Amino acid sequence: MTEIRVGILGLGTIGLGVARILLEQQDLMSKRLGKKVRLVAAADRVLDRDFGLDLSTVRLCDDAKAVVTADDIDLVVELIGGYEPARSFVMEAMRHGKHVVTANKALIAKHGEELFPFAAEHGVSIGFEAAVGGGIPCLKALREGAAANAIESVYGILNGTCNFILTKMENEGASYADVLKEAQALGYAEADPTFDVEGIDTAHKLSILASMAYGSTIQFDQVFTEGISKIGAADIEAVHELGYRIKLLGIAKPHGKNGKVERVEMRVHPTLVPLTEQIAQVSDSYNAVMISGDFIEHSVLIGRGAGERPTASAVVADIMDIARVFPHGVEFLAPPMGYQADVRKALPLMPMEEVESEYYLRLTVKDMPGVIASVATILAEHQISLEAMQQKERNAAENVAVVMLTHLTTEGNLQAAIRRIEALSTIAGEVLILRKEPFDD
Repeated sequence: MTEIRVGILGLGTIGLGVARILLEQQDLMSKRLGKKVRLVAAADRVLDRDFGLDLSTVRLCDDAKAVVTADDIDLVVELIGGYEPARSFVMEAMRHGKHVVTANKALIAKHGEELFPFAAEHGVSIGFEAAVGGGIPCLKALREGAAANAIESVYGILNGTCNFILTKMENEGASYADVLKEAQALGYAEADPTFDVEGIDTAHKLSILASMAYGSTIQFDQVFTEGISKIGAADIEAVHELGYRIKLLGIAKPHGKNGKVERVEMRVHPTLVPLTEQIAQVSDSYNAVMISGDFIEHSVLIGRGAGERPTASAVVADIMDIARVFPHGVEFLAPPMGYQADVRKALPLMPMEEVESEYYLRLTVKDMPGVIASVATILAEHQISLEAMQQKERNAAENVAVVMLTHLTTEGNLQAAIRRIEALSTIAGEVLILRKEPFDD
């Protein structure tokens, strides 16, 4: 029976999950593949610990390069994370003729355009299903399942930490700060949560999805990104009363004429989603990806977006895809980004000021006559009309919170109006701006 030999870089949570599957599910995998996948070696900086798994048949070392260059390794699984040394190890593995599988979304988002042609040059494959959506096979669905479709939009709840925080805030009426502390205590959020709560992690993942959807090169550094740290419990409640739920969404849409994609809209921000939408029901640390195409209409994939078992499952799925064509036949695998390399190009991104949306505005105003009228006048002067408005109770400082929903307008018009509104002496502090998606059929 043909055998593919695997080495793992990093025995953290995901690495141990991958090792567990390769050791415990070997018989099942062989029945599906007609080939054997064998874990030969693993590298980790700390080996003197209880792994909670019998690794007696695995060669352990603290030198990742020894695994990357070993003659008895055919495929390297990179689970170190970050940009470096992960990039160097991946390049070295491919240089030595080894296939690579990674769960590293930051690596793919930043260095994918360097890694893909390098893999092709050396006749190897690079798999990264686990980099987006954890155990949800969203990349495979987009790359292969929806390959015959012109993709009309991609929406994603792509960060479990943010979804957990927003769910807890809604269910318990708790503040952002209190729920963040709980998320950190439970291990959902890091000590420095910036990467998650400010939308950077979601932007990494969205840039990969958008590139795969529209045949563009990955442009992570150009994604408009806002996080959830300014959202309060009062906003969660007010939005719910209006028939919406706040989700941190990654959104990608094409723009062009006659079926030709000329520009791509990419943005990450807290978004008002109608309560009637399936994606609004995705709670806790679950992720979801909604793909809309001209033939499939709407397809929603929901599942655990992180964690040992779901992410490890996605990693091993990539290993099995490569094993099916091993030792020859990489050319029969779908291209890494779903398009032939020679047709992929950098598509211009739509400037954020041109993006059209409806908006939720939360203002803190002085409780005196004429304040709302002056705000409404400024909005009208920028061609912004109101759909709904709510006025809340006064606080101890004799200020009142006012919530407004606007009709469709451009980001540029809205931002110009907000600058004027915030300059009014009757406005206390910044105006909170949240965008609303209609999810029209």
